[in-house]
Amino acid sequence: MLVHNWRAILKHAWSVRLMGAALLLIILEPIYNFVAATWVVKNIYIQLGMSAFTGLLAAAAIVARIYVQQKVSGDLNGKPPAEG
Repeated sequence: MLVHNWRAILKHAWSVRLMGAALLLIILEPIYNFVAATWVVKNIYIQLGMSAFTGLLAAAAIVARIYVQQKVSGDLNGKPPAEG
């Protein structure tokens, strides 16, 4: 079941932003590998850096998901969900 303010959470939650950045790096990594394999010499440090940064972003998103963000919390605090 979705929380009542799911649109605000998608726009403002740091966990969503960090997972989006991790997804972008996951998509860019094979593209870089293809380009590096065909046009330039592969640089292992770039591959390691992209993989490490992707892992760090995913870990940061997990931590951000645990902490409550007051403005975008899905908690109703005993109030009924807003209509409409």
